[in-house]
Amino acid sequence: MAKVEWKVEGAVRTVTLNRPEKRNALDGEMMEELKAIFKIVPTPEERLAVIRGAGPAFCAGLDMAWRANNPQGESGIEHMLHAVEVYPLPVVGIVHGDAIAGGNELALHCDLVVASSAARFGMSLAQVGLAPSWFLAKKLLEVAGPTTTRKILLLGDPMPAARMYELGLISHLAEPADLEKAASAVVQRLADNAPLSLKAMKALINREMQFRDTIPHDDIDLIVDTARTSQDAQEGMKARLQKRKAAFKGV
Repeated sequence: MAKVEWKVEGAVRTVTLNRPEKRNALDGEMMEELKAIFKIVPTPEERLAVIRGAGPAFCAGLDMAWRANNPQGESGIEHMLHAVEVYPLPVVGIVHGDAIAGGNELALHCDLVVASSAARFGMSLAQVGLAPSWFLAKKLLEVAGPTTTRKILLLGDPMPAARMYELGLISHLAEPADLEKAASAVVQRLADNAPLSLKAMKALINREMQFRDTIPHDDIDLIVDTARTSQDAQEGMKARLQKRKAAFKGV
């Protein structure tokens, strides 16, 4: 069974993270599959894409066991998320359960997010000795602003979907029993809108937000890579897998 499944039915391309036994944690294979899916040019009939998760969670972020064995450099998540972000049609995230770390970023890289009130969002990187890249932090700043971004990153605690909705980080909130109905309504609204207008609007928004990419950040990349490849990062990931408190030493 594929770890990522996708299909096109009429106007909608549906992409499903299908690793429920691992809470849809992302490994290298999944990220490559997702990137490839969102690089496939949509057919003339397609109007939008949907991302959702199988099982109890939307996405628990990077697979810690996989990441611990691949500690050097980029994980590949930046390239996958960029493919989602620049996909020419609107992308709707349907978040029924937790969206943590990379799962949080995947949701926020969707154009619209319809979330269950039972879901939680968060970036737990500081708790395992990692740090977000320039690309990942940029997305948080775009949607959350500096104050909320600081709270999300520095504390690392999950935030209820209701609070995310109040802060404007996600677009739609529904009770668990009403999630599918609410998501279907959003999907139908998008499918009914003028496709050329939607494509133009998405391209316009993406281009206007690209100004942060031109800011020099080689020194920041070095600091982030130092954290990602540190002994603390190895300890943090091992501690998370072993369900114990990490003993960080700042090295």
